[in-house]
Amino acid sequence: MGALVTLELPAGAPQLDLPWIITFGPLDDDEEWEPVVCGPYERPHALALAQHIVADEDLMAVVEPLLPAISLEQIRAEIANAQDLAAEAADEIDDVLDDDTDSDEEHDHDHDDHVAEAPSADDLKAGFARISARLTGS
Repeated sequence: MGALVTLELPAGAPQLDLPWIITFGPLDDDEEWEPVVCGPYERPHALALAQHIVADEDLMAVVEPLLPAISLEQIRAEIANAQDLAAEAADEIDDVLDDDTDSDEEHDHDHDDHVAEAPSADDLKAGFARISARLTGS
């Protein structure tokens, strides 16, 4: 069983409407391979896909919003924010890795965005269309 890392956001947070990506990488520091980035997806689809993959594989999946920055200042601010949060995220990952149980029952999955079934290809394509419309203002 792998690990899933994502942001816990309050209902109505503006990031919830952004496109989300999944980065799959090795769970073990001894493994060396290039991470695989998938997306963009709507958040519930990204979480469902990541949950299904890490349930079967010893991988780490990081689900995060894709930030369509339109200026250097925005990019620099996001980099600074990411650097500030790096220690906090490392602590969360350590907590997940230190968990000596393999039971999903101990994890909190009572979120509105939890999807029990993996989204179909048609669901994902419809999500792509909605993301495109939001990004282009169509």
